Amino acid sequence: MCAKRSGDPAIEQLLEAIMKLQSIEECYDFFEELTTPKELQALSQRLEVAKLLLNGNTYMEIEAETGASTAIISRVKRILHNGNGSYQLMLSRLEQQS
Repeated sequence: MCAKRSGDPAIEQLLEAIMKLQSIEECYDFFEELTTPKELQALSQRLEVAKLLLNGNTYMEIEAETGASTAIISRVKRILHNGNGSYQLMLSRLEQQS
């Protein structure tokens, strides 16, 4: 749930802080202090799962490549179909930078 949707000023502050990061190094430093290594891995894994799903990979291929459980893959797939499109937007932007 986004800050605007929840009305939680602490979430809004966090999202604004993330938007202020200016380099990959700043992102590494911030997320290293904000999250555990396992939490950061889980976040990055979900983005990779979304990319692979959008590329047409099967659950078995995604599980083998990322180590994600079928429950995570299913959750991400459901979000891709019923979410607000943010995975697609971010992956598109990342692809444009390549």
